[in-house]
Amino acid sequence: MTSPYAPHTDAETEAMLAAVGGDDIEALFDVPDAVAFDGEFGIEARGERETRREAARLLGRNDDLTEFLGRGHYAHYVPSVVDDLASRSEFLTSYTQYQPEVAQGFLQALFEYQSILVELTGLDVANCSMYDEATALGEAATLAKRVRSVSGETVLVPDHLREGKRAVLENYADGPGLSVETYPMADGQADIDALAEAVDEGVALVYAETPTVRGVVEERLADIGALADDHDALFCLGSDPVALALLERPADVGADVVVGDAASLGTGTAYGFGLGMFVTREEHLRQVPGRLVGASEDADGRRAYTLTLQTREQHIRKERATSNICTNQAWVALRAAMHAAWLGPDGLVDLAEDCVTRPRDLATRLDDVVGIQAPVHGGHHFREFAARTDQPARAVVEDLAAAGYAVHAVGEHLIQVSATEVTAEAEDGLVDALAEVAK
Repeated sequence: MTSPYAPHTDAETEAMLAAVGGDDIEALFDVPDAVAFDGEFGIEARGERETRREAARLLGRNDDLTEFLGRGHYAHYVPSVVDDLASRSEFLTSYTQYQPEVAQGFLQALFEYQSILVELTGLDVANCSMYDEATALGEAATLAKRVRSVSGETVLVPDHLREGKRAVLENYADGPGLSVETYPMADGQADIDALAEAVDEGVALVYAETPTVRGVVEERLADIGALADDHDALFCLGSDPVALALLERPADVGADVVVGDAASLGTGTAYGFGLGMFVTREEHLRQVPGRLVGASEDADGRRAYTLTLQTREQHIRKERATSNICTNQAWVALRAAMHAAWLGPDGLVDLAEDCVTRPRDLATRLDDVVGIQAPVHGGHHFREFAARTDQPARAVVEDLAAAGYAVHAVGEHLIQVSATEVTAEAEDGLVDALAEVAK
C-alpha cells in the first residue's frame, strides 16, 4: 500500500516499520474482509437525469412531519440575509483561518460573535469555536479539573440531563479521572436541598441549566452558584443566546462558565448539528479551549483582528494544549452573529418573549384536551413544556406521527412539546390531532 500524499522513500518506510515492529504497511491495518474495499463500489452508473430521479425517490421516503420537538434543537426562522451573506465566497473559503490575518472580515464577524456572548452572559471571555453544547460541557469539566485550587474529582449534573450530553461528558471525564454524578430535580428544577447535601469538597464542577431540559426556567440559580462557591467548585450554567436575552445574566448569579448551543441563531433545526457556546471569566483565559479572536492595530494604526489565543493541540505542543478539538464551527458562529445583528437587541428580546408566551398559550389549549394535563411543571417555561397523557405516551406519539406531527415521549405518560414562531401555523392542527388520539 502506497500513498501519493505521503512521499516517503522506501528506506524511510522500512525505518518506520522497523520502529513500530511491522512487516509491511498492510500489517498496520486490521480491516475485516467483509468491509474491505474490493475495488468495486456496487453503484449503478446513471446519467444526471436518472440520478436526480433516484435521489428524489430516496428523499421521498422521509416522513413529512411538522416537528414540535426541541430538547436542545430548536427551530427559529433564519432570515434570508443570513444565507445570502454567509454564502459569500470570502466567508466560505476562509472557513478555517489557518492564515487568519488575511481574513479580516471573517475575524471581525467572529469578534462580534464573541462580543455578543460576553454581553449576554456578563462574563469576560467567549470562545469562537466549539463543536456543540455537549462538548462545551465536557470542556468545562476538564477546565474545572485544571483550575480548581484543591482536589476535586466529581462533576455534579441534574438527573434530567439529556442522555447524549451525559455520554459525551463522561467520555471527556474519563481521561482526567473525573466522575459524573447527578443531583435530583423537583418540579422540573434543581432540588436545592438535595444539591446542598451532594456538594462537598470533592466536587470540582456543579452544572445547572436554564431553561432546563423540560423547558422550565430555573428560579434559584443564585443559590446554586452560592453552593458551588462555598465549596470552591466551579459553577457552570447551560443556556442559549435567545434565552439569555431575557433571563438573568449568568455573571449575576455566580456562574464561572456558560455553555450551551448557540445554533438557535443562524442555523435553525439542523438534526444534530450545533454550535458550542463557551464563555468564562478572564481569570481562566489561558485555560479556554479552542480559539479567541482579539482586536489590535496594524503598523499603520488601523484596527485589525487576529487570533490571539489558540490553545488546541494542532497549534501548540500536545502536552500544553487545553483541548484536542482540531476543527471549528467558525462559519456557524458567523451565521449566529449575523442573525443576532439582524435582530438587534430589541428583536432578540422580542423573540425571547415569544418563546415564553407561545408555549404558555399552547399548554393552556392542550390542557383543555380530554386526556392531557399541561404543563406538568409549575413556574415559567421557555420554548417547551412537558404534558401528562392518560394514554401511554409512546402510543400518543406514534398516533400523532401518523397524523403528521412529531413530539417527544419523555416518560410512560409524559410527552414534551416545543413551540416557536416556526410552528405557529401548525398549532391548531396539533391541538385537533391530540384531541383525537389522547382520549
